[in-house]
Amino acid sequence: MPWTMLRLEKARTSDQHEGDPTHAYIVHVAVTADGSLDEEAMEAEPRRATVARYKAGEEDCHGWLTRMKDRAWGFSYTAGEDDDEPIVHLEFHRLHVGDYVTITDHTTGEALPFRIVTARPQG
Repeated sequence: MPWTMLRLEKARTSDQHEGDPTHAYIVHVAVTADGSLDEEAMEAEPRRATVARYKAGEEDCHGWLTRMKDRAWGFSYTAGEDDDEPIVHLEFHRLHVGDYVTITDHTTGEALPFRIVTARPQG
């Protein structure tokens, strides 16, 4: 199935009613025709599943979408768990523009909502 480039931007929260487009992720992920995570394709080509994290005032991070210790999906930027960012139930989400996912920020430990704002096929 096709690999897709997603842009996720921080969605509105109680302290940021408009969200925050300067806190974003660019994710390359394999998806099925219905927009689900294609776990088989992801496991076949794990290094193709990349992420770039952008947050105003912080250094950009580049890493991979990977399985965490508890088998949940998450972002990892370096070896070890200190910078891992779990994604809540990613395996059950549809990854369409307008949909939301929850990511735990590795700098604050806070679980934050992110909205998918673009999805582009990558072949």
